[in-house]
Amino acid sequence: MVPSRELANDLSGLPALPPRTSTAEHAADMLRLQITHGRLLPGTKLREEQISAAFAISRNTVREAFRLLSHERLVDHTLNRGVYVRTLTPQDIRAIYATRRLVEPLGIDAAIGQDTDRGGLRALVDAAQMAAERHDWDLVATSDIDFHRVLISTCHSTHLLTMFEHLLAELRLAFLLLPDRRAFHEPFVARNRRLVALLDAADRAVALAELGEYLDVSERHLLEAVEHPALAGDSARLRTDRAAV
Repeated sequence: MVPSRELANDLSGLPALPPRTSTAEHAADMLRLQITHGRLLPGTKLREEQISAAFAISRNTVREAFRLLSHERLVDHTLNRGVYVRTLTPQDIRAIYATRRLVEPLGIDAAIGQDTDRGGLRALVDAAQMAAERHDWDLVATSDIDFHRVLISTCHSTHLLTMFEHLLAELRLAFLLLPDRRAFHEPFVARNRRLVALLDAADRAVALAELGEYLDVSERHLLEAVEHPALAGDSARLRTDRAAV
């Protein structure tokens, strides 16, 4: 169980939101960024009064923002306890990866025929590689998520991409539970580069197999981090040591 955290320091310095008809959506956007960038960790209690003061909005608007984030499965509302950044369970992670296995092969098929979109994928792999060389594992994670977002965007389906955006936001919550982000994210830089090469070669069968293995390994490591955090830390250190040899 992830311990509850307090919120005050995490929202310090944020600007007041401009008056607008979609203020609740804007507030939800700001909170979503704080969550997905790791400033509001799983288990953090979101207090209406602090957010209302930080954003200079009404508490009713804060409650509407909470409702939007709850719909996206980024926060949980517990009766008589309040609203907390969601902590994913093993069942949540399995559901995320079951969906990814259904959806991402569509991106493989679409990307094979689109040179421009594959250029975007290649640029993201290069960005991840440079971030890894600087040991910026949060940026590596962001580049990896963006890689799979662009892969799905090659389908040119607004509905599919909107659904996938919500799934990726949940995936970020899972990443925040990792004991060693380098050990998890570093190997996927090479995997993504290999996947782009297979797309360039129009090798659909091998690209699908590579994607399947990618998802299997990623799911296994995240489940290990959630179900056995101490063991996950030891395994992560071992993977890091092997990568350094």
